[in-house]
Amino acid sequence: MNLIKFFVCGALIFPLAASAKVTLPQFFTDSMVVQQKAEITIPGKAKKGATVKITPSWSGETVKAKADKNGKFSAKLTTPDAGGPYSITFDDGQKLTLNDVMAGEVWFCSGQSNMEMPVDGWGKVMDYRREVAEANSPNLRLLQIKKATSYSPQEDAEVNMGGWRSATPKSVPEFSSIGYFFGRQLNNELDIPIGIIDCTWGGTPVEAWSSYELLNSLGEFGPELQKIEDNNYDASALLAAYEQQMEEWDKMVIPQNVDFEETSAKWATMPVPGVWEDSVLPAFDGIVWMRKTFDVPAADAGKAAMLNLACIDDEDITYLNGQKVGAISGYNVERSYEIPAGALKAGENTVLVRVLDTGGGGGIYGNADDVSLVIDGTPISLAGDWEYTVASDFGSFPPRPVSPLSSSYPTVLYNAMMHPVTVMPVAGVLWYQGCANVGRDEQYSKVFKGMIEDWRKDWNNPELPFYFVQLAGYLQPKRFQPNSEWAALRQAQANALTLNNTGMAVAIDLGNPDDIHPKNKQEVARRLAAMALNDRYGKKQPCRAPEVKSTKVDGRYVRLTFNEPVTMYGGGQGFVIKGKDGEWAVAYGRQLSPTEIEVSSDEVASPVELRYDWADYPEGNLRSLSGLPVAPFKTK
Repeated sequence: MNLIKFFVCGALIFPLAASAKVTLPQFFTDSMVVQQKAEITIPGKAKKGATVKITPSWSGETVKAKADKNGKFSAKLTTPDAGGPYSITFDDGQKLTLNDVMAGEVWFCSGQSNMEMPVDGWGKVMDYRREVAEANSPNLRLLQIKKATSYSPQEDAEVNMGGWRSATPKSVPEFSSIGYFFGRQLNNELDIPIGIIDCTWGGTPVEAWSSYELLNSLGEFGPELQKIEDNNYDASALLAAYEQQMEEWDKMVIPQNVDFEETSAKWATMPVPGVWEDSVLPAFDGIVWMRKTFDVPAADAGKAAMLNLACIDDEDITYLNGQKVGAISGYNVERSYEIPAGALKAGENTVLVRVLDTGGGGGIYGNADDVSLVIDGTPISLAGDWEYTVASDFGSFPPRPVSPLSSSYPTVLYNAMMHPVTVMPVAGVLWYQGCANVGRDEQYSKVFKGMIEDWRKDWNNPELPFYFVQLAGYLQPKRFQPNSEWAALRQAQANALTLNNTGMAVAIDLGNPDDIHPKNKQEVARRLAAMALNDRYGKKQPCRAPEVKSTKVDGRYVRLTFNEPVTMYGGGQGFVIKGKDGEWAVAYGRQLSPTEIEVSSDEVASPVELRYDWADYPEGNLRSLSGLPVAPFKTK
């Protein structure tokens, strides 16, 4: 791919129209939904100096706009109450007409893979076949922004499916499942046209969705922002500078040769599958050699085979008996490597994996059945204890440079995918993201809150509703994990609730310890829709779980008072308490009244801090009367 073409700096050229001089951004198409009772900005291009007449059929009134010396024009239209279909005609001597335009409620969905996760496609959510087959909502319209990056804000964004499409078995399979299910519920309950914009990219951090101005004002990601400026927003120059940095960094942190005989005394064991930060290497980022020895029957020696290593966080180079068989980058990508005929030998064989982890997790993780060598359809399990030795600890080196080609580079998704669409008013924003920022909770808290306010400025709506999903439970269940990075990131998300018109859909109970992409997206969407229906549309209903209103320490007990009744299924679980000695202990809750719970631990006489559901995959059981889970929280 030509990098200069991929990373366009400056305005994207609007697509040419076959029958008119007027051209529009790609997200203005037939079948679109415009936000009702709002002012929409329509930018476009026409012949230099031409007068463009814009006439919406809902009013019949013509608005005129003159194209400047570059052929650019912009017009504002006031949209009607929900209804349609309408048309919008553009006339500069030749006519261009948008047909089947509806007025209704438009919601913008963004974030990483759990928001991107399609109904079918790679996602395959719960009951996906039935959901696709039954998709038939003519007044639910879907727009999917195409993945793209840019170092400067764009005027247009590319789209998939040719633009806006009604929800049908053809348009739904590859669309955001949460976006679709949310829109369907609103469409059913409000009985008006609903537009959903899917603007997502899996594996991406919050900084990629944030503007240069915001990150610069917060003092975050200064080196990356400076590189953009120093290289004049030029992709080839940025890439050259990055490659030089990576060469220097690799020489510094990656051992070029490892003498395994010399390090034999340093080999220890770790469980596989499982991320090493949950077992033998807490808070470790770096390079680890992992190996597993196994026996192959003489009858299978020399046969071709398939080596399956579940998922590896983040990068691997894999060898079998000293022969390289594969290398993949991506923490959520399953590894399956073909073993050529002749590589396996009778008796003892060794798989050796160099794992490079840049943040969070680390190691070989997933299902035990997916860690195996398969010969003629018969698996040899490789799950269990593996030997390992640390080759490089990144904690003692400068941070790894971020590739400017990456969708994770600061500002690039904001510029290319989000910013262009803000000419279209929306009713609100749905956001599901955070996995890519685990381990950087303090930074996330600051940037996420800033991003919400910055997006509101872009849409010129300081009260724009912004509803987000708190990270679901993930990784192996643990009752006692007071230093969980996933829990800290969830708290960083919850910190944004101090902003007006925000809401958090708690999904802690919907996770899967073995799957970062839990399948029940219908319930996630229902919880988001409940907040929107309650807050914006006046359909009062339970939509938020109880929150702690006050905390009181009485001897060895911590009394929690909630703002509304809570229920516990069995004894109060999910609590840990810290004593004056700084040590944490598992604690249990006892319900005193509908709104009060008393928590204590036999191991702590004088508690100073309490945390609830503070683990990667916690098992707390506090609920609202309507069944919504109480969000993880801490008292300090």
